[in-house]
Amino acid sequence: MKSAEIREAFLRFFEEQGHTRVASSSLIPGNDPTLLFTNAGMNQFKDCFLGQEKRAYTRAVSSQKCVRAGGKHNDLENVGYTARHHTFFEMLGNFSFGDYFKRDAITYAWEFLTSEQWLGLPKDKLWVTVYASDDEAYDIWTKTIGVPAERMVRIGDNKGAPYASDNFWTMGDTGPCGPCTEIFYDHGAEIWGGPPGSPEEDGDRYIEIWNNVFMQFNRTADGVLHPLPAPSVDTGMGLERVSAVLQHVNSNYEIDLFQSLLAASAKAIGCTYEGQASLKVVADHIRSCGFLIADGVLPSNEGRGYVLRRIIRRACRHGNKLGANGSFFYQIVAALVAEMGDAFPELKNQQAHIERVLKGEEEQFAKTLEQGLKILEQDLAELKGSVVPGDVIFKLYDTYGFPMDLTGDIARERELTLDEAGFEREMNAQRERARSASSFGLDYNALIKVDVPTEFLGYTDHVGDAQVVALYKDGAAVEQLHEGEQGVVILDRTPFYGESGGQVGDRGYLQSNNARFDVRDTTKTGGAFLHHGVVVLGDLRKGATLTAQVDDSLQQATALNHSATHLLHAALRQVLGEHVQQKGSLVDSQRLRFDFSHFESIKPEQIKALEDLVNEHVRKNTPVQTEEMDIETAKQKGAMALFGEKYGDRVRVLTMGGDFSVELCGGIHAKRTGDIGVFKITSEGGVASGVRRIEAITGATALAWLNQAEEQLKEAAQLVKGSRDNLLDKLGAVLERNRLLEKQLEQLQAKAASAAGDDLSAAAVEVKGTKVLAARVDGQDGKALLALVDQLKNKLGEAVILLGGVHEDKVVLVAGVTKALSARVKAGDLMKQAAAAVGGKGGGRPDMAQGGGVDASALDSALALAVPFVEQGL
Repeated sequence: MKSAEIREAFLRFFEEQGHTRVASSSLIPGNDPTLLFTNAGMNQFKDCFLGQEKRAYTRAVSSQKCVRAGGKHNDLENVGYTARHHTFFEMLGNFSFGDYFKRDAITYAWEFLTSEQWLGLPKDKLWVTVYASDDEAYDIWTKTIGVPAERMVRIGDNKGAPYASDNFWTMGDTGPCGPCTEIFYDHGAEIWGGPPGSPEEDGDRYIEIWNNVFMQFNRTADGVLHPLPAPSVDTGMGLERVSAVLQHVNSNYEIDLFQSLLAASAKAIGCTYEGQASLKVVADHIRSCGFLIADGVLPSNEGRGYVLRRIIRRACRHGNKLGANGSFFYQIVAALVAEMGDAFPELKNQQAHIERVLKGEEEQFAKTLEQGLKILEQDLAELKGSVVPGDVIFKLYDTYGFPMDLTGDIARERELTLDEAGFEREMNAQRERARSASSFGLDYNALIKVDVPTEFLGYTDHVGDAQVVALYKDGAAVEQLHEGEQGVVILDRTPFYGESGGQVGDRGYLQSNNARFDVRDTTKTGGAFLHHGVVVLGDLRKGATLTAQVDDSLQQATALNHSATHLLHAALRQVLGEHVQQKGSLVDSQRLRFDFSHFESIKPEQIKALEDLVNEHVRKNTPVQTEEMDIETAKQKGAMALFGEKYGDRVRVLTMGGDFSVELCGGIHAKRTGDIGVFKITSEGGVASGVRRIEAITGATALAWLNQAEEQLKEAAQLVKGSRDNLLDKLGAVLERNRLLEKQLEQLQAKAASAAGDDLSAAAVEVKGTKVLAARVDGQDGKALLALVDQLKNKLGEAVILLGGVHEDKVVLVAGVTKALSARVKAGDLMKQAAAAVGGKGGGRPDMAQGGGVDASALDSALALAVPFVEQGL
């Protein structure tokens, strides 16, 4: 069976068992700061397992795209050198949220794997592991399924702590956890390796292909396991691994999916495929890079973008090792789209964008390599001893993407060796930092959990009566909040919008006959709305009935900005191109901020086009329409999903201007586009590599901004004794006069410098037959001193010159060496010493150098360095 057929068979099998087919979520986890990338099928269902979210189904099946190339789960360094490590892989998974448990999960797995109707794997080739104390699972396997005891393996706590086992799964240090049972396939005696649990288990003979996780406990901070009221199931099967089994190959790189990518990689590089690890790296990395870019990640120097940049550069390095010339990596995208585009349409839709990003990064990396070579040359020139330190090797590798083997080649040419142990220490420290930054550092039992969802009234009402369902103080549930205490109030119904989709939470107050609670922010957890604030009058009790009143003016201003954000998003895609994707947003009552993917700064005429297009739709004053529908219908309607948001089975689709803007959004919006009044962009700039940010204002805030701009225009006109109508002409005249005055000043400075040169040349001293001039010339900028040095060279013949002075409270230094002397005495080296003496930096060519500093009191001492420097050099 081909990989695509296996994927579809898995999804269809579980659909027939009553599971809802759920699309793969983005590789960027929605609202989950604990994960760098989606790395397992259960990630998108985590809130269901935690009891914070309830869906319309209790059984689900998915084929989830996953990346493990950074943070806690990082397989990057192994890719290409083992049979099964990948940066990108597909996890086929079936899930039960309090529905079926061990018996059904095990039965489903066995039927799908061994039934002739499905995969038809030979039963005698399958081995099974269970957690050592999980007698229930062991009995199901041996007594119900019929797996013989000799192919059953009990795995206990083999990782050095209680419940730390290959067969005990945890979401974190606390929270849902439970035993798991894994199914292994025996590739045969001709492959080295032993069964799971044996000393040779790391071999390639016995390969795990399925894992059933039984979430049946809640682990609290004291380490105690408490039975969950609704045990759940999370299972996973690696598509690449099972494809290798069914296609009778031992390496994932030999399956059909990879064969086409390997062929395309070899063609792009210009080599043949002979099993090289480097070609496997390239074929693997095109998948993770293509999918990450399609999901909105762009190369950068931090976070997800940094990991993407590392993967791209690793692929480029391995391509270069195979003889690639110029950019090649982006040429493989077409093969990736042909292989996986049907299952993942985002690849087809983003193909041109992916190719452009990869080509740009390849070209940038070529320049970085050149820069890295210069840095290495400088470090080697200053090296004391014969060993290149590990921190130098790591800096080149980590900052410039400079491969250690290339550093080693250059070092060997100079009879130097590498401190590989030091490099490994730096690498391990980096890995540890990455693991610490992305581990599940949450106590899931400390999260506020409310079983009863809050009914949201805010789409139609700003005020409403409600009952207090729960109260929290310092994260703990309480029966009442007293006057002056801060806390969280949860109501059965509310008009307050909870922060999400970039829109801030509402503010206002909750009031009863004898108590008032000022709401300063509103957030959501699962289906419950959390009102954060302080009791300003009386005591607030659980069960009390009160009136919830939203601050109308703040909510209305926020709604206008939110609607304008949607219009801006649509305008960006029309003006700049369909590659534009939202990368983040913030909407409050004062402004809107919108981050989006784009590869260059926006031109002034494009800014104007964006404003004109948004304001055109504002003036049309069309109704803002909202519809509720299932997610698949919304996608067919062309609705765009917003960055970082998670969507349920039923979604709210917001349409503006006919089909100009169609997006999924649960936010509060204007009734008509005309309510926005006016839209004005106030700033545009870059916030990361390939990510731009626009800030804008609407309504009364925009009018106030325009009025202020008008006042400033009047003041500017008065300063140049003009009016608004002739301001540009007046400014032009002022600038032209300023230009002429600056030119006259330069001429006067040149004359002064020439006169000074005549006087200075007489102050030169002779050192070993060479004239040396070190002099102080205050009040001149670097440009004037450079001209003076050139003049003095002509006057003095063979000479070394160092001039310095104070200009605008800073020390300016210029050094010059006549050409015949520059091989022995270098101006750049002299400048480094002189600049360091005044607390600054400097450098340059052997014949001319510049520098400066901040310590004017040390200038004379710096100039005095010239004579001994020349004496030593000659």
